[in-house]
Amino acid sequence: METHPTAPTPIPAPDGQAQSEATVRVCLVSLCGELFAIDLGSVREVFEVESITPVPKMPPAFAGVANVRGMIIPLVDLRPLLGFPVEPPGPKFVVVIRHQGQQVGILVDQMPEIRTVSREELQASPTTGSRAARPFITSLLRIENRVSGVVEVPSLLACVNS
Repeated sequence: METHPTAPTPIPAPDGQAQSEATVRVCLVSLCGELFAIDLGSVREVFEVESITPVPKMPPAFAGVANVRGMIIPLVDLRPLLGFPVEPPGPKFVVVIRHQGQQVGILVDQMPEIRTVSREELQASPTTGSRAARPFITSLLRIENRVSGVVEVPSLLACVNS
């Protein structure tokens, strides 16, 4: 899935300001049984993991790299960053996200789903506890009686690059 090459605008955290659009399209991903939403404008493509080449001496969140049509994509396993156990068999799909020239693949458990959601369904993320442990989860989204964390791509990239 290709997107427009300009830098996408991440889903803003609800703060009472007027929104220009009533809905937003998100890519829903599953990791260790939890749902997470990513602004579809940040998603470049999705592919099934065939092989991962490990890279020595990298932080635990980096699972390695994958060759996608001749392009090397760094792969990030969010499980350690989210406090989830890192156990085989591991994620089966990759969602490639891009922001201002940076791109990484995020390993996920199931084929992502694309949804259009109302901005009114977004809720501010708690400012303590899980927010401190998950700084790239900027807001929450209620979907079918489940709460999904909304991943802010620039904050995620800053976490994995530090």
